[in-house]
Amino acid sequence: MREMTVHAIAVIPARYASSRLPGKPLADLGGKPMIEHVWTRARASVARDVLVATDDERIRSVVEAFGGRAVMTSPDHSSGTDRVHEAAAGLDCDVVVNIQGDEPLVDPAVIDALIGVFEDAEVDIATVGAPLDDPDAVKVLVDSGGNAADFRRGDLAGAVRHLGLYAYRPAALADFVSLPVSPRERSERLEQLRLLENGRSIRVVRVASASPSVDTPEDLAEVRRILEQSA
Repeated sequence: MREMTVHAIAVIPARYASSRLPGKPLADLGGKPMIEHVWTRARASVARDVLVATDDERIRSVVEAFGGRAVMTSPDHSSGTDRVHEAAAGLDCDVVVNIQGDEPLVDPAVIDALIGVFEDAEVDIATVGAPLDDPDAVKVLVDSGGNAADFRRGDLAGAVRHLGLYAYRPAALADFVSLPVSPRERSERLEQLRLLENGRSIRVVRVASASPSVDTPEDLAEVRRILEQSA
């Protein structure tokens, strides 16, 4: 792979509270907390630094124990994007990558592809799409220019699966969090719709497959099984 010219920093938002799986970032996966798996995979990407943004001292302590860098953020944020924005404030970089803390099997090559699209100076915001292998997954419709035309939880003809990885130029991230919650964002519970409803463009990077995220105890058991099989 040719040398990447984009200076990117990855931020992993991680909160302890979760309605379906409390303490999720610290859940044990093969003898390591889930957040360490995410951090390790992010470190294997071309991102020049990786930090964890959290509002919980338990997570901060664990991250620092395995050698990671944690940034304490406000407990009042309504979304991971707001947490990423606070953690990234003042960082000297071209791109901020938002890697969800519940993606322990995220492929570093996917992160690299997401960062690489910013070599196009016209791209300010980007996300990732994969073949639709789960009808219940969030979907993204991609237009002829490679940008997101719509996001939806329900049926969306011609759509691909949306993966919860985002990257922003710092000014675009600041712009995003300054915008008010939009009507469709509220009804669909998809914050990326705020960008579309305010006329912002989101480039979609297409990848071959999706890695499993962890939202429920069942997801956690499945990821444990995958890790055991690959050990």
